[in-house]
Amino acid sequence: MEFVCYADWEQLPESANALFTEGSKQSVFFSRPWFENLVTTVLEPGQTMLLACVVDGQNVLAILPLMKREGEQWTILTHLYSSLYSLLLAETNRQEILECLVQGLTELPVYPLRLAPVDENDDNLESLQRVIEASGAECHFKLRFYNWIYRVNGQSFEEYLAARPARVRNTIARKKRKLEREHGYEIRLFIDQELEQGIADFNAVYKASWKATELYDDFIQGLACSLSKPGWLRLAVLYIDGQPAAAQFWFVVHGKASIFKLAYDEAWKRYSPGTILISYLMEYVIDTDKVEEIDFLTGNDAYKQDWMSERRERFSLFCGKPRISNSGRGWLDSFFRKWVKLLKASLVSS
Repeated sequence: MEFVCYADWEQLPESANALFTEGSKQSVFFSRPWFENLVTTVLEPGQTMLLACVVDGQNVLAILPLMKREGEQWTILTHLYSSLYSLLLAETNRQEILECLVQGLTELPVYPLRLAPVDENDDNLESLQRVIEASGAECHFKLRFYNWIYRVNGQSFEEYLAARPARVRNTIARKKRKLEREHGYEIRLFIDQELEQGIADFNAVYKASWKATELYDDFIQGLACSLSKPGWLRLAVLYIDGQPAAAQFWFVVHGKASIFKLAYDEAWKRYSPGTILISYLMEYVIDTDKVEEIDFLTGNDAYKQDWMSERRERFSLFCGKPRISNSGRGWLDSFFRKWVKLLKASLVSS
């Protein structure tokens, strides 16, 4: 078992896919498509990805995705739109794997280590925290943001809607009638077909909305394309008089629906097209996708409480640098030299 760092996806053994697959069952933010798109569309010149791993032969047992800018210390591989982060970890021999990882990380400029945003009850991070603290370092959590969710518990959409506030139900019914009577409307759902049109219409709505200018168009487009391949994308657009008036970017992964981006054209605000569209997608993910959970991701906005039922907290986890015994130095030196060779090979090939 050894600590190895990979600076390129092509270097990563194929066995790593099993960890990413298991990670995606917890959150799309732990999936390989998420990280690959982030690296491809967001990293700037001078920024580098590093996958800090524990391997045993060709078996990858742990992955901690990192990034850095030249001359700075390594930080976690996240982005403005990352709503959750974690360590990817095999199920067996966890103590040995984590001790190897923690010792290996001491040879990188990574401490003090900040992991965010994280779930305070994440089993993988709890195990990592215990190993770091056992080495004599301190760890502590700090609240980052709130996260609203809804646990479906086998309900139909009709049952879900009946439990929403009366004003929400009335708004949906009243605005749909008004819009249908005065203009008519159409809703299209883009999953894996005509995606270019869906993205273009989403962008048109976003530019006409109250939202600030989107700084990461390439990231959004890349994410839509990446998530459409496994069938995870739920991109819906509401059209009025043939023009896109509201758009929403959701994804559904392993029984969990996540509400990622919402926007509507201010010119149609009086018809509440965003409310109509969210009710459409709620019905789709509950009755068609049969999801177990709906997640509003980041933020404590008041309107989210109308659609959700439970508020969770997301944290930053800060960890100091572990103390490494002298007996472990030679072990680390050999692994660090191996990492340097891999990094140099990557730089030469690029």
